[in-house]
Amino acid sequence: MARKRKVEIAVISDVHLGTYGCHAQELLAYLKSIKPQTLILNGDIIDIWQFNKSYWPSAHMKVIKHLMGLIAKGTRVYYITGNHDEMLRKFVGFKLGSFEIVNKLVLELDGKQAWMFHGDVFDVTMQHSKWLAKLGAQGYDLLILFNRMVNFFCRKFNREKVYLSRNIKNRVKSAVKFINNFEKTAADIAISEGYDYVVCGHIHQPEMRRITNMEGAVTYLNSGDWIENLTALEYNRGAWSLYNFREDLDAVVVEEDEELLPTSIQLFQSLMVEFNLKRA
Repeated sequence: MARKRKVEIAVISDVHLGTYGCHAQELLAYLKSIKPQTLILNGDIIDIWQFNKSYWPSAHMKVIKHLMGLIAKGTRVYYITGNHDEMLRKFVGFKLGSFEIVNKLVLELDGKQAWMFHGDVFDVTMQHSKWLAKLGAQGYDLLILFNRMVNFFCRKFNREKVYLSRNIKNRVKSAVKFINNFEKTAADIAISEGYDYVVCGHIHQPEMRRITNMEGAVTYLNSGDWIENLTALEYNRGAWSLYNFREDLDAVVVEEDEELLPTSIQLFQSLMVEFNLKRA
């Protein structure tokens, strides 16, 4: 068994367990490779919006069991609520051993303060048109399934994988503008409140950079997601780093089972019907 890396703090977000795009096997491989003192689950871990009784693979359950095992062993685990798991907000303040549900969190790290929250509070669509956001999430799942089918044939013909949703997002000017505004808003508020770090999720865009304005500076950090980027944040010895599963040479490479193709096609077809019904 490979030796686990000791990590003071690990932050993951936007896992979306219960959806077709979730890379639960890769996440489980990552979680098994580290020994964190504190684990921050920064929102949208379980996708309650799109939860479907007919789709809950064993890999998704294994992630839950592993998290429960960490809690049982005394690892400090904070569950920060997001928009896709907003139902958990009614349980904010709940504590069980080393586990706690919160809306936001401030941690002192080597004399510096880190402000952590999911980030949906900055999303105008979430505030005023939640139905549109939910419809968009449904469309995103459709794109993920279509992408899975495309990559099946890419492997068959020895072509490189394609990442449709990520490429579209990176090329749409309005999406780029939204991400920039999100980062600036989070940084501006953090600076005004005197925090040294601001740690977010929500926009599925892994990032780690220094942002300055007229009042000061802050280190902005985003843990990305486990749908497209497969990234996490780690804190050790006074410094943050951005972990990328696809760049980890020691990571377990998980290939999609070829038998999933017919299932993916059926799911894609049924999801298309449901999506069209909601649009009507």
